[in-house]
Amino acid sequence: MSAIGYYITLPLIYAISLMPFWMLYGLSDFIFVLIYHVFGYRRKVVMANLKNAFPEKSIAELKSIEHKFYRYFCDLILETVKSLTISESTLKKRLSFASMELFENYYSQKQSIVIVMGHFGNWELGGARFAIEPLHQLFVIYHPLKNKHFNGLIYKMRTRLGNGLYAMKDTLRGMIRDREKVTATAFIADQTPSPKGAHWMEFMNQDTPVFIGTGKIAKKMNYPVVYVSIKRRDRGYYEISLEDLVADPSMVSAEEIVERFTQRLEKDIHEMPEYWLWTHKRWKHKRPNA
Repeated sequence: MSAIGYYITLPLIYAISLMPFWMLYGLSDFIFVLIYHVFGYRRKVVMANLKNAFPEKSIAELKSIEHKFYRYFCDLILETVKSLTISESTLKKRLSFASMELFENYYSQKQSIVIVMGHFGNWELGGARFAIEPLHQLFVIYHPLKNKHFNGLIYKMRTRLGNGLYAMKDTLRGMIRDREKVTATAFIADQTPSPKGAHWMEFMNQDTPVFIGTGKIAKKMNYPVVYVSIKRRDRGYYEISLEDLVADPSMVSAEEIVERFTQRLEKDIHEMPEYWLWTHKRWKHKRPNA
């Protein structure tokens, strides 16, 4: 999109972000009709993913998950736009921590950590919610967008409450630079890596490449690895739970770290499958020489 297109679109984005939640969800219901029923956005991809992930489920069960997923997907898009302007008081009201004890314990020891999570629940609002706690400074790994205007908007959205960002290729360099701070570096680690150099394992009933870099970096920095789960409890309301996944990364391999994360994410997906990002072509690669 050109600069002119961006500046034409920008007022609409902010208008949506400033909507009260009841109006936002009314718009989401309308967008759902367009995306799901009219345009069928990636429905073939979603259903293929669901069939492969849940071979034991009937077509009726899969269609029910698909329908719930698209309803949530539309909410997720608009809630993400909402994060451009959402207030701290609203974040505290809508996102609660099951317990902060794990973060508090590490912070009291001045121990930096690695956070691992998937595209499950609303990770954008989760990051914003963490930013307003007086604990670790959160740094999020991200892929810079090619469009510099929208990249700037995303950067503003993710950092306006105090979080930092590391471009993926600069992650280790940034963590070493900031090692004197007490930080939490968040890896959304369920994306699709290149098959070359990936670690392969079974995930959601399928042979799956996973990023090994998260485990390598945790070991390199010797930072404990904490799994974060963001589960929707009601429309627009979430609970964030924490789990000590690897307290001492020096005692396990990088492969075991990423396997523990992937298996823990799989457990969440089985419990609430509609809240994972099924539109992603997660299984587009085949194991080399398979």
